[in-house]
Amino acid sequence: MYPPREPRSARGKALLPLLLLALALLQGAGAQTGTANAELKGDLERGQAALKAKDSAAATEAFRDALKIDPKNAEAHANLGAIAFFHGDCGAAMPELKSALATAPTLENAKGLIAICEKRAGAQDAAADLETAFAAMKDAQLRVQVGVELADLYYQAGDLDRTLPVVHELVALAPENADLLFFAQRIYSEMADDTMNKLALLAPDSARMQQLIAEKLINAGDLNGAIEHYRKALDEDPRLPGVHLELAEAILEGANDAAAQAAARAELDAAVKGEGDNARIECTYGRIAALQGNFAEALKHYRRAYAMDPGDGQAQLGLGTALADQDQPQEAVKYLRMAAASDPMNAQAHYRLARVCRALNLDEEARKQTDLYQEVRAAKDRVAQLYRQMNRRPEPEDVLPGEGQP
Repeated sequence: MYPPREPRSARGKALLPLLLLALALLQGAGAQTGTANAELKGDLERGQAALKAKDSAAATEAFRDALKIDPKNAEAHANLGAIAFFHGDCGAAMPELKSALATAPTLENAKGLIAICEKRAGAQDAAADLETAFAAMKDAQLRVQVGVELADLYYQAGDLDRTLPVVHELVALAPENADLLFFAQRIYSEMADDTMNKLALLAPDSARMQQLIAEKLINAGDLNGAIEHYRKALDEDPRLPGVHLELAEAILEGANDAAAQAAARAELDAAVKGEGDNARIECTYGRIAALQGNFAEALKHYRRAYAMDPGDGQAQLGLGTALADQDQPQEAVKYLRMAAASDPMNAQAHYRLARVCRALNLDEEARKQTDLYQEVRAAKDRVAQLYRQMNRRPEPEDVLPGEGQP
């Protein structure tokens, strides 16, 4: 079990920092009052130019001048509200944004900023308004900020089930944002911890609990301990779905000798008998055959795996590798290209593809794949160092015999 976590009530109010967004430039809403003239147009254009130059003081002055000519001008009110908001002054932002909406009710950006201010003020309508704004927002950057506030609201309330789908969308919107990735990792970890704790309380001696312990031990690098608990799980329930295959894979990770290969194959046979065949099982059969030097048998299994699931990256890689080992580089290169495209972070795929390309005199592609292989290995080494700092180990990859430079 993990150590007790900090109670949610003790968490800081701001899980994520305010994202540094550009000002929400709200244009094209000013000509709706019928009072627009050249002077008004000039003030609005001056305000927009000042915003683009990041001169909020000059922008504020220009938009206030516009309101002297047209007190209901939505564009001027909206931008004054946005300026106040991004200076952290929701008290000044709210009246301006509401004035903009009174004239132009479709300004989604203004609604989003109002919802954020409501949340920060603890308003009862904040959740509903954030939900509406997040669903309707078109501006990607502002939608991320609204989503962050909505997810944080759910999170502070301890509602992980509602937090999770918002976090999924946020990561899709900004996949390289470190704050969002941290937030997502925390949510996933807490949900995993919560479900594990429930399972431990409700069924501490169950087959599923033993399977979960085994998977945790795999992540911790304790293969022998994992194998022990997989066997305990099967003692409790010999037909537990997926466990025979997971046990076979753990056995092969722990040792590649003849005894380990035979034990792993027996587990695969039990998996097929109890659950039926699938691409992952066939790939593992193929791996055992390759370890035994039986490349024709390996090729048969990888062909079967690919036929079952042509999109499976391991089937693509295994088939390409087996074809290369059978001196069929022309056919192998097709599947190895698929494997490299399916999983660009798979070092083996780039390594094998580089070797086959070199055999086919595709020198430029071989150099490119060699470079990618080196970059991926360097990146994974950095990740491995971080995992070691956390006393964890990343999921291991198959070690290629004699692996070196392609």
